[in-house]
Amino acid sequence: MCTVCGCGEGETTIDDHQHHHHHSHEHNHEHTHDYGQGPAHAHAPGMSQARMVQIEQDILGKNNQYAAANRQYFSEHGIHVLNLVSSPGSGKTSLLSRTIEDMQAEFSVAVIEGDQQTANDAERIRSTGAKAIQINTGKGCHLDGHMVGHAVESLQPEDSSLLFIENVGNLVCPAAFDLGEAHKVAILSVTEGEDKPIKYPDMFHAADLMLLNKIDLLPYLDFDVAQCIAYAQQVNPRIRVLELSAKTGEGMDAWYQWLVSTRQTALIGHPSKIAK
Repeated sequence: MCTVCGCGEGETTIDDHQHHHHHSHEHNHEHTHDYGQGPAHAHAPGMSQARMVQIEQDILGKNNQYAAANRQYFSEHGIHVLNLVSSPGSGKTSLLSRTIEDMQAEFSVAVIEGDQQTANDAERIRSTGAKAIQINTGKGCHLDGHMVGHAVESLQPEDSSLLFIENVGNLVCPAAFDLGEAHKVAILSVTEGEDKPIKYPDMFHAADLMLLNKIDLLPYLDFDVAQCIAYAQQVNPRIRVLELSAKTGEGMDAWYQWLVSTRQTALIGHPSKIAK
């Protein structure tokens, strides 16, 4: 059970199985990994607070080991990994689809999709021509390093590619789970309310970038952009904020420039010195 959020008792997200990123045989990239088949619980009856804290520390510690192995693999292969996090309905998948369509001529792109059920988003991503694999978490509300490691084994992203991880729609637990990514990118829609960064501070504190999406709707909403940005910077003074619309394309160039810049920075000193 994940004591961080109380989800997924019976899920197989953190165990003693080791993944080693073997690439000795072909995989079906339309495969779906299923996890978290047990019931969700908000608490653990009869368990002391100290015991719950210890279990939480053990879970996060084990996750960090898997995340470190993922990060080492990504570094060795020059794969630039971004963990996209948001609440449901922020426009993550639409943003990702447009990003792939606009950038896939320049970069090889692969995607790991996280949802509790269905492969709908993975199918949308595959329609762009990018490789994608679905992780269904069942009752679980976040991806973890173990899940991502196994997904990478199946997906086999190309060396020097961009790998996007679209996390489960949730602004709570994904903040605590390192997946081995280079950056967490928080996506916030202007339809959600400008106070989300202070309501869910852990997520925005963990993110390096906040994308304020659906700005094409601002004329029809009572949304204070300046206040939203101020809230985000209140919980995370180093966070960068970009305003954009995945629908109209406004502001997308700045997002693409950030992607290219952070990728180039990550590749400094890399043996392959990839320039494409």
